[in-house]
Amino acid sequence: MYAFSNAVNSMHSEDIKLLMKQASGKNLISFAGGMPNNDLFPVEQIDEIYNSLPEDLKKLCFQYGPTSGYPPLIKSLEAYLRNKGLEVDDNKILITTGSLQAISIVTQEFVNEGDIILTENPCFVGALSVFETAGAEIHSIPIDKDGIDIKALKSKIESLDRKPKFLYVTPNYHNPAGIIYSPQRKKELLEVLSGTGIILLEDDAYSDLYFKEDEKHLTKAMKSYGVKDVEIIYTGSFSKILGPGFRLGFMLSSEEIFEKAETVKQALDACTSNFMQILGNEFLAQQKLGPYLTFLRSEYLERKDLLQKYLKAYMPEEITWNEPKGGFYVWLKLPSHIRSTEIFRESVTKGVVFVTGRTFDPASKKDDRLRLSFSNTPKDRMEEGIIILSEAIKKVLQKSKSTSPDQLVL
Repeated sequence: MYAFSNAVNSMHSEDIKLLMKQASGKNLISFAGGMPNNDLFPVEQIDEIYNSLPEDLKKLCFQYGPTSGYPPLIKSLEAYLRNKGLEVDDNKILITTGSLQAISIVTQEFVNEGDIILTENPCFVGALSVFETAGAEIHSIPIDKDGIDIKALKSKIESLDRKPKFLYVTPNYHNPAGIIYSPQRKKELLEVLSGTGIILLEDDAYSDLYFKEDEKHLTKAMKSYGVKDVEIIYTGSFSKILGPGFRLGFMLSSEEIFEKAETVKQALDACTSNFMQILGNEFLAQQKLGPYLTFLRSEYLERKDLLQKYLKAYMPEEITWNEPKGGFYVWLKLPSHIRSTEIFRESVTKGVVFVTGRTFDPASKKDDRLRLSFSNTPKDRMEEGIIILSEAIKKVLQKSKSTSPDQLVL
């Protein structure tokens, strides 16, 4: 049932109605949930950490903490980020209740109704929800396998009658596209923003989940590039590592931005859970993160390889995709004359769900893609799920050959 509810959270209203009607009670195979697998959480390590805490620290778990965050966790995060090459001495860390809260705080700090925000297309649906709630005017820029389209970005900035407040990007193992920006594309992006006064909001929830050690360098954060004339706010999260239930994220920014962000955070929830901050800090300080990440990378690589194997075996030749180098997602490209919402309508009747492409389009129109998450799908059901999905795609493809374009269901 949790996979079902997670799928529902990512769907448009008409898809939700269909899902509720046709999938109720089904033993779903879900490729929808962009979340870790329950069996991979570090339950034993966390049990050990809590049980070994001194009594006064256990009591502190239940208390309020500073709005900016639990000081020992901030120190541990400084070391963690420094190891990633980020300059922490000239910036400040704000602990947030998940990285989505960091995105929300930045939006509240800078955006008034009608202000312009630039995003990628496709874009993380959680961020889109924040921007839409703020009443922002969203302009999206297409991406390719190497990152945001630089020519399109330049053209968009030049065409606008006022300056965007920020550009939001997810450069490492993109949600939903699964790509990682090339070093050259990151460099070009910073060159475009140089001197414009447009803030870069760099959302980095997945960079620790690379599959190959020799590709780790590709995850280098743009905030670590040392560019002085582009203001960069860097956000991160432990939701995809320790678990979403920790609700533990952070933002790294200049002191000026931090001070206002702290005020916004105070008004939102006073402080992030001390309980989770203390456990998270101990996980970092006791050097448990490194071995655990090694385990996760191996596990998610196996799941990615299984999905690739089944996609290659069963998908019709009209369907294409890029194999991800890390993260959770594969982004299937469909022929332009069929839509992922039609495929969803077919596959859900057989008990398979995914997230439709238009969910990630700020305009909610572009629907020639679909997102598959391999992180939470049981390994022993992946093949069955891909067979069902491929049959649904073949059925829609066959139907499209006998249907005129103006008869296609929107």
